[in-house]
Amino acid sequence: MCGRFNVTSDPLSKLLMDLVGHPHPGPDNFNLAPTETVQVLRIGPDGDPQLLPMRWWLTPFWAKEVSTKYSMFNAKSETAAQSAAFKEPFLKRRCVVPISGFYEWCREGGHKVPYFIIPQAHDGLLLAGLWDRWYNAEAGQELLSFTILTTAANENMERLHHRQPVMLSPKQALDWLDIDQPTAELAYLFESRLPMDLAAIPVSSHVNNARNKDERCIQALGRSVHMASTAPFGEQH
Repeated sequence: MCGRFNVTSDPLSKLLMDLVGHPHPGPDNFNLAPTETVQVLRIGPDGDPQLLPMRWWLTPFWAKEVSTKYSMFNAKSETAAQSAAFKEPFLKRRCVVPISGFYEWCREGGHKVPYFIIPQAHDGLLLAGLWDRWYNAEAGQELLSFTILTTAANENMERLHHRQPVMLSPKQALDWLDIDQPTAELAYLFESRLPMDLAAIPVSSHVNNARNKDERCIQALGRSVHMASTAPFGEQH
């Protein structure tokens, strides 16, 4: 986790307008996979939040080349502050990844069933991430890229997977973006909890192939599983 997610500008635009005053520019992608490009929220040079397209697979600024040799699309929140690749972004380049929902595969009856996990009463999910800027001076090539932080799965989520993305409430997302916030004061964000009620919907195996990007990826094939929030009431908004 997290290895596949869904982005649709409606209703993500409402979530982002309420949060930072920017609509989601799209494009929609019902089955977004690592190394693809997606809109990511960061604090810009002027100190204001901005949405920028970034590649989902972090390339450290010091890397010699853009590579997928090492798995860099997720980072464990428990060790990111000590990692050679992630420790500087953890301090200076935090980001938020707005998504509509994400996919997990659960083994049932000898085969894996895909589930689409979405918020039950909100317009999207805000995931904690880290970003970096890689630049090749000789070629004049720049790449902005990011990784998604994960944590141990909450007891309501662990039947699907032993890890989950670090999910943030809108207030927590703004705190996470604020680089002036001491990292020690943000450690609570990595606890194994859900900031809002979620629904896990069994969907078509059409989503198994990352080349499939259409709405069949979220076609429900059974009843959803309710996963109740474990956050204090005031932190769900």
